[in-house]
Amino acid sequence: MINLFLLACLTMFIALVITPAFIKIAKRWNWTDLPNNRKVHKDPIPTLGGIAIFISFIIGLIITQPEGKYHVAILAGAVIVLIVGILDDLFELSPKAKLIGQLLAAGVVVFGGGLQVEFINLPFGGQVEFGILSTVFTILWIVGITNAINLIDGMDGLAGGVSAIALLTIAAMAMIISHVYVFTMAIVLFFSTIGFLRYNFYPARIFMGDTGALFLGYMISVLALLGFKNVAIISFVIPIFILGVPIADTLIAIVRRYINKQPISGADKSHLHHRLMKLGFTHKQTVLFIYGLSLMFSVTAILFSMTTVWGSILIFTIAILTVQILIESLGLINNDFKPLTKFVKGFWHK
Repeated sequence: MINLFLLACLTMFIALVITPAFIKIAKRWNWTDLPNNRKVHKDPIPTLGGIAIFISFIIGLIITQPEGKYHVAILAGAVIVLIVGILDDLFELSPKAKLIGQLLAAGVVVFGGGLQVEFINLPFGGQVEFGILSTVFTILWIVGITNAINLIDGMDGLAGGVSAIALLTIAAMAMIISHVYVFTMAIVLFFSTIGFLRYNFYPARIFMGDTGALFLGYMISVLALLGFKNVAIISFVIPIFILGVPIADTLIAIVRRYINKQPISGADKSHLHHRLMKLGFTHKQTVLFIYGLSLMFSVTAILFSMTTVWGSILIFTIAILTVQILIESLGLINNDFKPLTKFVKGFWHK
């Protein structure tokens, strides 16, 4: 795996060369992301940068030549979701059209490649088989994580950095369990993203757009699933921790919109990065804070895999409480949604 790691490093340099060239192309063809009331940037910025990540990734695969049962299906799905992202960046597809494209990409992997989570071993003995629901669960996972990465793509370098942290963690976990294919794919994509991030971090010279966010979300969802499918239920929580920030932000957004009687598929300015900036964090401080949060989740995932069942339960409980404290402190649902705070105050005054 050391040789694969060194070969994968070349992908970063490829991305460092391709991305500035693509910036010039995007400017020439006026592929720019225009500012509006929901966006942080004030000037038009070249977009469709996800194409640079994808090209670097494909060249990296040619160099490392990974072999896996699901390889062709995974790449076919990646091409579909990339096309969906390109069309959305250029023509602003409807949410329904984007969802259909994502379902098609997931379907290629599930039905064409045969990738499914069929069962989970319980920690105290026994097994839960999903049966026909395995298909539904797998598709929902892929589509859900794909959209989760897309939802946090609201600041310079945010989605790219969080994705890079998730990919590096998946690669590390794959190395621990000797899953060469997942390690190779994750580490190549990690270096492709890091090379791009050089031009995407604040102040960004290019955005990845939905092209990059959907592609990274799709790849992360598939690699996480591939690395941890059909395992113990405690271990299956590992990819959830690895993707803790985008998953939590997505679930919180759904709950927030439901409680506040807003459309679930609508957009708002109450995501984690929005709330941090409202508290006075600078752009760079907000991104670095969320990077730190992602790293915390990743370390938790690694610890989770090394501890006992009861240790895992303790870690899981602490993580849930930490997320709840963050929700209430930042007002991620609304300023009145503070069940934990009210419980503690009520208990303290008894």
